[in-house]
Parts: sequence; structure tokens; C-alpha cells
Amino acid sequence: MPKQDFVQVATWVFDLDNTLYPPSMRLFDQIEVRMTDWVMRALRVDRARADHLRAYYWQTYGTTLAGLMREHDVDPAPYLTEVHDIDFSVLSPDPALSRAIAALPGRKIVYTNACAPYAEKVISARGLQGLFDGIYGVEHAGFHPKPDAKAFETVFAQDGLDPGRAAMFEDDARNLAVPHQMGMKTVHVAAAPEPAPHVHHHTDDLASFLARLTD
Repeated sequence: MPKQDFVQVATWVFDLDNTLYPPSMRLFDQIEVRMTDWVMRALRVDRARADHLRAYYWQTYGTTLAGLMREHDVDPAPYLTEVHDIDFSVLSPDPALSRAIAALPGRKIVYTNACAPYAEKVISARGLQGLFDGIYGVEHAGFHPKPDAKAFETVFAQDGLDPGRAAMFEDDARNLAVPHQMGMKTVHVAAAPEPAPHVHHHTDDLASFLARLTD
């Protein structure tokens, strides 16, 4: 039981996509299609090439946007607006997750590689509004994406959290490496575990995992 590992945690940091909602809701599928469409138009390539570049930029730079900015000097604002203009009706409220987050002691924040306005829509659709003390998007990190150390340092400095008394919940295990180095407790939220020294805990059910920390 991991409860004792979290007794000193004063700030709970949650990723957004595929963390505060399950991948089975397939919200991010819509974003991937819009990203590919955007790359096709902006770079004047066909769909196959655009899909390849999107995946390459994500793997190399942390996000598709980071690659587009680095290699093509893309303005992030129009991109973020367009790719996040999607149908949120696929999301449903999660009362169990809401109760579990509300019961956590201390501060709760969301930190996503997406933009904050999009994060607010996801949070509302999941019935989690009013639970978080801060919502940080890639714009708050100067458009540096996770897993870049500068991204974490920038956002955490703005928030004022103490990494030694914080926990990070993420669906992408590589985004837990820097939080681990900073002294945070790390939880990989995914269907299958990816054993690694920087992953302290794994869960495929965030609501149940959190509930066990306060029961």
C-alpha cells in the first residue's frame, strides 16, 4: 500500500490528457487528427508525411508543437486554438474521481502540454471544476514542453511548489523522469506499467488509487 509514501505531499500535480480521463474516451484521437491536418496545410505535405512528422516531433521534442516551433518557427497560438477545437461530449463526469481529488490534503494543480483554456474545458466536462488551485498549460512554460527540465522548472517556480513535498501523476512515463530528479513522488497512470527507476507507483485507475491515500 503506497499511502505512507505520500504522507508528506503538500502539492498534487496532475497531467491532463489520458490522466484525468481514461484513454478509452478517445478524446486525444480528435486532437491527433487536427494536428495532422494542420501539419499538412502548414508544411504542404500529404497525410502520410504529416503523420510521420507529427510522431517524429512528439518523440524528439516532447510535443508536435515543439518540433514545429523548433524546425519551422511556427506561431503557437493559432496552432493551439485550432487543434483543441474539438468535441468534448465524449467525456463524462467522474464523481468518484472528483471525490478522491477533493479529499486530498493540500493543493492540487493541473499541468499539461496542451493549453490552459483547453484544460479548463476538459476539467469541466469531467465534473472536476473547482478542485484545482492552479491550471498550467504549455504557454506557462514558455512553450517548452514536458519532458524538458526547463518546462517543469518554469511552471513549478510560478506555482511556488516544493518538489520535495509534491507528487506527479502522468500517463507518459518519460514525463516523470524530471519530477523524480527534483524529488517528487511519481505515479504512472496507464493501462500497463513501464518499470523504470523514476516511476515510483503505477495505477490503471486513478480514482481508486487516490481514494486509498485518504481512507
